[in-house]
Amino acid sequence: MGRYGEDLAARRLREAGMTVLERNWRCAEGEIDLIARDADAVVICEVKTRRAVPFQHPMGGLPPAKTARLRRLAARWLTERWIARYGQPPVGGVRIDLVGIVLPDRGAPVLQHVRGVG
Repeated sequence: MGRYGEDLAARRLREAGMTVLERNWRCAEGEIDLIARDADAVVICEVKTRRAVPFQHPMGGLPPAKTARLRRLAARWLTERWIARYGQPPVGGVRIDLVGIVLPDRGAPVLQHVRGVG
């Protein structure tokens, strides 16, 4: 289910004009679901996929601990991948986005993309 949701989210980011740079980047501290480029900005994207049941909606937000971890992971990715390649941070900065996906029992998945959540 998670992989399917990430495929849908990557497609949505591309449709919005972004370039997906990496998927499921991992290090000892954790994982970033998707990393994309939106014009001059780097986007760290958390993907939450849920079935249509009466549990928390995937857009319920990111808890502060998860946001802090994503910021640490973003800093590490920037140092190891971006700055190592380009020598400086991205001109447009870095933002954290959330893509929430609800998989209904029937019909098409429902996606919501929120920019700058953390």
